[in-house]
Amino acid sequence: MKILLGADHGGFELKEQLKSILKSEGYEIEDAGNLIYDAKDDYPDFAIAVAKKIANNEAEKGIIICGSGVGASIAANKIKGVRACVCHDTYSAKQGVTHDNMNVLCLGGRIVGVEVAKELALGFAGSVFSNEERHKRRLAKVLALE
Repeated sequence: MKILLGADHGGFELKEQLKSILKSEGYEIEDAGNLIYDAKDDYPDFAIAVAKKIANNEAEKGIIICGSGVGASIAANKIKGVRACVCHDTYSAKQGVTHDNMNVLCLGGRIVGVEVAKELALGFAGSVFSNEERHKRRLAKVLALE
């Protein structure tokens, strides 16, 4: 599975750590930036880069990291076909995929440490949409809003 990663300065260090972790678990990783630490960069640039690639089916899932995860989530959700959520607990990271077909996980680099981020990323990456009728019905209602 291919996973896109993106982060501003608030999530850069955590992105670099997750990149190594996910690669070691056998995931194909594409880094949508920032490729260097830049204290003056802006989260929407990287959130939108990941979101557009997800919307174009260039990867199955994306992970975006900013300081809190909130800005990245707001920006990514502006792109049709993207279902991005901030998750800082493993239940939400997994259920967001199995029940809601979440395709972008947003994390706060200033909120979670690398061990929690690892659990969240692996739980997200390892989960699949249930295709249960009730979940498909609910998702259709959300998608109709696009």
